[in-house]
Amino acid sequence: MPIEAECITPDMFAGKNLEEKGKLKLWEGNRQRFLSDLFHIEGEGADKPEALTIQLLGDAHKVRRIGAGMSAGEIVIHRDAGIHLGEEMRGGKITVGGNADSWTGAMMKEGVIEVKGNAGSYIGAAYRGSVKGMHGGTIIIHGNAGNELGCFMRKGLIKVHGSVGQFAGMHMKDGTIYIQGNSQGRAGAEMTGGKIVVCGNVPSVLPTFSIDSVKSKVKINGEEATRGPFYLFIGDSTEEGEGKLYISQPANPHLKFYEQYL
Repeated sequence: MPIEAECITPDMFAGKNLEEKGKLKLWEGNRQRFLSDLFHIEGEGADKPEALTIQLLGDAHKVRRIGAGMSAGEIVIHRDAGIHLGEEMRGGKITVGGNADSWTGAMMKEGVIEVKGNAGSYIGAAYRGSVKGMHGGTIIIHGNAGNELGCFMRKGLIKVHGSVGQFAGMHMKDGTIYIQGNSQGRAGAEMTGGKIVVCGNVPSVLPTFSIDSVKSKVKINGEEATRGPFYLFIGDSTEEGEGKLYISQPANPHLKFYEQYL
């Protein structure tokens, strides 16, 4: 059964002894349980969340909403993590030793999430029906990520060392998405601002983007620079957008025809 475990945060653990932590409530399927019913808990406590580090040593791929709304401290998940990891996170750091599921960092405001494996879809995105995605903080994915990365993103940095699915940066307002691998396409659809950098291959660029120039390098988050050259496209014109889409020139020879419009 899936476990809804938004109580696993340094904010909820702070100032509690082991017995009190064990009495925190969560849901296993449609049954409400105590934390101690499903987890073996040990270790020392702390009065303030910034002084706490929570470690999950088992497989947590069915455990949802770990770190939801956390403001400080650290969570280390040694294996896989379930969906909604760090949703609406306000500070602190979460590290995942394995893979993370979809909606990781959804609508997060501050803090750092680092995933050593792959991640699912809707990373740093807004929930369905909302137009407020990630608006602060940093998400680092060392593997690949799925579709709609950073949907409705407003601020912050998402860095993917691998490749991503379709619609990266969809409805993006601001912030930076840095993809070191390939994109399956439709990056930046309906974006109005922000920056997307793709160092690998893209099948095509949406026709609602206009080529602006060729850049020798691009700065990431104002500091880190990545070598190009990169085609710079501006869009999405359907939204009168001024978003910047940087596409690697060497990795995309099929886009060379755009150079005649410079």
